[in-house]
Amino acid sequence: MYLCVSIARVYKMKITFRIISLLEGVSYLLLLFIATPIKYLQGDASYVKLLGMPHGILFMLYVVLAVVIKKQMNWDTKEVGIVLVASVIPFGTFYIDKKYLR
Repeated sequence: MYLCVSIARVYKMKITFRIISLLEGVSYLLLLFIATPIKYLQGDASYVKLLGMPHGILFMLYVVLAVVIKKQMNWDTKEVGIVLVASVIPFGTFYIDKKYLR
């Protein structure tokens, strides 16, 4: 019984992390390739302000969930480092989803 509950919990954490990872990656790309060029080319910082806070929250959730899910996914320190570094590289979270979370 406990094993079934544990497996279900790991599955839910993994799905939650995948969703946060996807949203963090998309928000980062929007911020980096749409909002920032608009800010510097057109002088309109409203998109950066609009996307900045949600991206920051998603980034913090990504980092916290990566640390929390480490034990459940049996990641060593190197793998956790790769997962965390990928969060600051464009398209990095999509690589993590394909390589570590599927």
